[in-house]
Amino acid sequence: MSAAAAERVPRGYRVGAWEVGEPIADGGWGWVYEGRSMSGADADTVVALKFLPTAGLAPRQVRGLVESARRESDFGRRTSHPRLIRLIDSVVLADAHRPELDGAVVLVMERAERSLRELLEREGELPPDEGERILTEVCEGLAHLHGLGWVHGDLKPDNVLLMKDGSVRLSDFGLAAELDGTHGTHAWIPPLGTPDYLPPERWKAPLGERGVQARQSGDIWALGIMIHQVFARGASPFPGATPAGRGAAVQEYAAGRAPLRPDPAVPAPWRDLVGDCLAPTHELRAGHTAGDLLARMARVRAAATAGRRANAMSGARRRKRAFVAAAATTMGMTTALVWSLAAHDPGGGADDPPVHAQNLADSTDRVTVFNVERVCRNRAAAREPQCSLGLAIDPSLPYTVDNVVATRVWHGDALPVECRLRRGSPVTDETGTRSAEWYRVRLPDGAAQPTAWFPAVRTRDRPAVAECG
Repeated sequence: MSAAAAERVPRGYRVGAWEVGEPIADGGWGWVYEGRSMSGADADTVVALKFLPTAGLAPRQVRGLVESARRESDFGRRTSHPRLIRLIDSVVLADAHRPELDGAVVLVMERAERSLRELLEREGELPPDEGERILTEVCEGLAHLHGLGWVHGDLKPDNVLLMKDGSVRLSDFGLAAELDGTHGTHAWIPPLGTPDYLPPERWKAPLGERGVQARQSGDIWALGIMIHQVFARGASPFPGATPAGRGAAVQEYAAGRAPLRPDPAVPAPWRDLVGDCLAPTHELRAGHTAGDLLARMARVRAAATAGRRANAMSGARRRKRAFVAAAATTMGMTTALVWSLAAHDPGGGADDPPVHAQNLADSTDRVTVFNVERVCRNRAAAREPQCSLGLAIDPSLPYTVDNVVATRVWHGDALPVECRLRRGSPVTDETGTRSAEWYRVRLPDGAAQPTAWFPAVRTRDRPAVAECG
């Protein structure tokens, strides 16, 4: 928040029984400050004070803002759930000495630690289990909201708050609308939602006397965007440098002129959820309710947890085999080393191309490409174009077709390694195995560039090389 914004409401200013503290957030709709109770048993209780100023607005805008605040207050008093932010009080200011605050509506709410947007911007990549938990708790709140017959209307990472214990709260119900029969009610005033989270039909929706029609399928679309962002470091599934550009990409997709291309970092089961949430029409999305999606998330999380547990046990067994193999090598038992390398590839067989002896001779600074697709390990198909794998230009960027060098590699190729990068853009293979580790490898003479980046998830080797500077 800028210094000018921080000075709009001075520290120590009284709002009913609350005293204003440090600024938290600033937006075109208003400002949020920390507050502290100054009365009775609630003394020193910390809250968030959301100021919605009316000064300088046209009469119609004032009516709209007051209606939005009334709706948010009404919603807060009528609903209660562990995944919805709790509204404590609402106050209308009367302060002739401060015209900028006179008439402002102040909503007093639970104090959160940060928003999901802030978490994504600070952390970049979340641990898989953490991202899965947050998304599941978001869906819990949305399922409860929809079950009561409401539409959130502005679901996005900014309005997903994380409490001190890490638990999730949905917030900002100024655009929330209660369903009216089968058609739904309307959002009353601009803004009618955040462009990056609007479904295709909302971009062309007519503006009626009461605003734009809001439907629960719009929240499902926004949930799909958020699922993608949590696993893809905040990136939208639709290309574009600006919200307008991404909006145009949404329309191309909805018209059937462009496919949906989720980032490879999104795990396969979650990609399926993204695809269903981002179905191009309201009718298709309406078949995927928040309750159904929540049940699917629970199954996906359970399977992922079991898979991680199995991988940890398998990793322990592999480390044990590697230790035995290393001990055997120091005793001159070369045949034991060969056996260990063969046993390390659970898909190995007569159809696999041989790993040449010269590759093994320098195994400490080479990695051998491993393709999890068995058909691509067959000698007959080993060098087919569709079985080739790409090397990245920049390991910090998403691993997409726009971020690969011209040189391709195939199963069994041995690549000289210069160093290892432990924390790059995460890559998920076809089986769901995910890693953020990369190797900088040297390319053959004549290649357009001397080095490129190879994702560690594409090899079974773990050479002891230096960390990349």
